[in-house]
Amino acid sequence: MDKEVILTGLRANNDLHIGHIFGALQPMVDMAVHHAGKYQINLFVPDLHSFTTPIDHSKLQDGIMNNLRIFVAAGLPLDNPDIHIYRQSYIPAHSELTWILDCFTGFGEMSRMTQFKDKSTKLGDDRISVGLFNYPVLMAADILLYGASYVPVGDDQTQHLEFTRDIAERMSAKFGELFVMPKSVKEQHEFFGKDQGLRIRDLMDPTKKMSKSDETGKGVIFLSDTPEAARKKIMSAATDSLENVQYDYSQQPGISNLLDIYKLLGGKPDEFIGQSQYGPLKAAVADKAASFLEEFQGKMKTIDDHQILQKLKVSEAEMTKQAGETLYKVQQAVGLRA
Repeated sequence: MDKEVILTGLRANNDLHIGHIFGALQPMVDMAVHHAGKYQINLFVPDLHSFTTPIDHSKLQDGIMNNLRIFVAAGLPLDNPDIHIYRQSYIPAHSELTWILDCFTGFGEMSRMTQFKDKSTKLGDDRISVGLFNYPVLMAADILLYGASYVPVGDDQTQHLEFTRDIAERMSAKFGELFVMPKSVKEQHEFFGKDQGLRIRDLMDPTKKMSKSDETGKGVIFLSDTPEAARKKIMSAATDSLENVQYDYSQQPGISNLLDIYKLLGGKPDEFIGQSQYGPLKAAVADKAASFLEEFQGKMKTIDDHQILQKLKVSEAEMTKQAGETLYKVQQAVGLRA
């Protein structure tokens, strides 16, 4: 690849929420809009990742198309030849490189992954799949196949990025230089900005991140929520009894989370610092969220699926070529090709 690659993907199962937009997708869209021609932008649907945990498989195709529509609604310009959208499973090299990397990955490495331990605790032994255990290796293949330098990751996936760097270095030390090394977590944050690793918290339990897998959904602002439903969730958000608006996650996680959301939605949090009542802040955040959802959902209704399918066809052909070249180099190194 002649240009540095920026890459990210959003799983196609369940409903996406505002944290996905502002934490992962918006940095990519901003790069695509403001730095067209300087970078190659890879924005993919990791459909193979989608069933590392149990899902309704009959809804997967709808979820894939909905994700792609969200990319466009978020402002991704499909007419730029340096921007590529693709479905992970349509590029066979992802699966084959994963198997090769598996054979150079330690069981202990995967066992120590915090995200695996957290998710497996919630699922119970009978629902933990090898795919969930193996998730970071597939993620490494996603990145290394395209020589991606920059990958916007949240705090919960920094371990996976570090593993990607480790396995790339390990393979290159054994077989010679095979991969472009993705930038370190620190360099990622510097590149995307200080809010890149920011995790929007759950409205009802601000000690944990907002998650689409939340069973109640009460603390999550989904992109499919009606503006009124989002407003009610925010007005019911957990706060504290200190009666003083301050940005302090250790003492006031609920209020701090609302201030972060307000800022991401275009508000100025400093307007509320020092106030003794929490109602005005909640109302302001609720108004911003309702306006955002109304505008975003309006854009979703105008999207042309045919345009998306045409872009997929072109992108997937190009990505198959790029990924195939990397895979072939690895296959030669490990003795699978002459």
